Amino acid sequence: MTVVHPQIEVRTADARQILRKQVFLKDAIKQWGNIAGLVAGFMTNDRGLIGRSLEDVIIEPVRSILIPAFDEVKAKCKEAGALGGGISGSGPSIFMLSEDEATAQLVGDIMKKVYDDIGIENYVYVTTIAKNGVEKVNE
Repeated sequence: MTVVHPQIEVRTADARQILRKQVFLKDAIKQWGNIAGLVAGFMTNDRGLIGRSLEDVIIEPVRSILIPAFDEVKAKCKEAGALGGGISGSGPSIFMLSEDEATAQLVGDIMKKVYDDIGIENYVYVTTIAKNGVEKVNE
């Protein structure tokens, strides 16, 4: 997983306020299918299904306007081999999933370059997803 955190402020209240109050049934159905596909992809390690399911048709098209160069970052990262990605929370962080560390590093370089080129300070993180999920730590 690669995450870029551009040093801009996206207030959660603003990100919520611009969302549509109603969605078309066809969009809701597509989004539910994508969520189910993403879960199934993770459970079966089907990376193709994960990549196809990382499409947000309801929130991302609206919130992405608050994040400079979002579409460019996403397109260039997918061209470089990322499975897909999206906005982390209400933003401004963008995450991308990749099949291997080399691709994740390349994706990070691309993210950094896009934001450096437009003069926005940014931090890039490359990491893995915890396989065990949340665990209680004995103190």
